[in-house]
Amino acid sequence: MLVLIVIGLAVCVGFAAGGSLRHFERFRLHWWGVALTGLALQGIPLASGVSRPIGSIVLIGSYALLGAFAWVNRRLPAVWLVMVGLALNVLVIGVNGGMPVSATALETAGARAEGLAGTGTLKHHLMGPTDDLTPLGDVIGIPPPIGAVISIGDVLLYAGVAILVVAIMRGRSGENRRPPARWFQGYRGKHLRSRHRSPGLETRGVVAPRRPCDRPVVPTEAAW
Repeated sequence: MLVLIVIGLAVCVGFAAGGSLRHFERFRLHWWGVALTGLALQGIPLASGVSRPIGSIVLIGSYALLGAFAWVNRRLPAVWLVMVGLALNVLVIGVNGGMPVSATALETAGARAEGLAGTGTLKHHLMGPTDDLTPLGDVIGIPPPIGAVISIGDVLLYAGVAILVVAIMRGRSGENRRPPARWFQGYRGKHLRSRHRSPGLETRGVVAPRRPCDRPVVPTEAAW
């Protein structure tokens, strides 16, 4: 729900800035299926019999997929904010074996901290004195009717998405080209130019001789 609200507000800002939704028709987004899979892993509830380490692995895996999606599309505006936000969330989850949630933030959001007391859930737990990097946890409470608890990483992530939507609507997203592959490029022989297939001739200054048929024809006096 919060993601939809952020996108909706970004669309309104884009309209106010003179943008249009028609720019999305020419917009190219790579690996969008990976992003949907990552979001699905975060939203799917795990069975109660699953241990918390497995829940943390699933949560970190979802962020890894989202990070791969952001990396492939890193040429787009403000995607670096998305990547920083994802990295901060992964850091605090990895250190604490799950996302620590502030009790004060839960009360602000209209929830009860008793729901996360004790063992908590497979992905979240109530913030305690043994947790590290607590400022990076879910410490920001949004009151009802939204009623959500988010982290600083989430704020950067949502800000990057909002800026990207506005940039696309204003036609300033640029061309989202994928960078050339650095590994496993495969065979690319015959369709390349001759200078790529035999660079030694150019580097040594050797020029291939002309064939007789390649000589220019000079008209003679008889031809005139």
